[in-house]
Amino acid sequence: MEKNVAGSSFEEMNLENGFRLLEFQNDSNETLKFERDIDSTFIQLHFCIRGSSKFLFNNGNYSFDVLDKRSIILYNPQRKLPINLEIHSKTTILSLLISIEKFHSLFSNEASYIPFLSEENKNKKYYDDVEIKPTVLIVLQQIINSNVNSSIKNLYLKGKIYELLSLHFQHDEANLAEYCPFLVDEQNVQKIRKAKDIIIANMAEPPSLQELANEIGLNIKKLKEGFKQIYGDTVYSFLFDYKMEHARRLLESNQHNVNEVGMKVGYSTASHFIAAFKKKFGTTPKKYVMSLNN
Repeated sequence: MEKNVAGSSFEEMNLENGFRLLEFQNDSNETLKFERDIDSTFIQLHFCIRGSSKFLFNNGNYSFDVLDKRSIILYNPQRKLPINLEIHSKTTILSLLISIEKFHSLFSNEASYIPFLSEENKNKKYYDDVEIKPTVLIVLQQIINSNVNSSIKNLYLKGKIYELLSLHFQHDEANLAEYCPFLVDEQNVQKIRKAKDIIIANMAEPPSLQELANEIGLNIKKLKEGFKQIYGDTVYSFLFDYKMEHARRLLESNQHNVNEVGMKVGYSTASHFIAAFKKKFGTTPKKYVMSLNN
């Protein structure tokens, strides 16, 4: 759907079920208004690329501004959050409406945990207001200025929006799911991070799941579910991959022989370490070192 009003435009695209894109451009000298009912199963992401706008709630009794180069996230599973938007002059806004189920599918393999993983958080609302990252702004401009053939426009926009979401939620080089605000509460995220740090620090003699759960203050079920959600793998599969990568780096340093490296990552015999290394990388540690020297 597309509308044009003297010096302004509004376009809405249904990219797929539970995934909609709204684009507002107000180049007029007037403030424009936009209203839309949104049910409680949707997350709203609004990016103010230029200018400013105002969101109104409760029949205008409550409002907040979305300023130039800032973005907001709105989600409230307890009530509807209809869009009642005042778009000021010379303003461009791009909005994404994503169902909570669709959002989970983008950030996790466990999309069935709807709307939140932890029982205590499933009815909590969420609000965020942050500055748009430069990398995100570039993608936003590409979406706004896209001039692709209509037959592939939907595919192009979906690709760009996936890129946009990954950049928006990215924090340094950490796993995106660790910063997905709808998976687990921050307190549990910190506990899962602590669990990861503990097993890495004790990789040669890692604690049992029960010992790890006791140390971070979670039951085993929440530890296993939370770890899989955040790091995309089980605790010990994650540790195995980490140990092999650490072993590979030690071999590359040429400061330790194969036996020493195996001991450092927790293998009491060289044969067990060699088997594990070959399982991970498809070659033995010795052959790997020889390939580096060649």
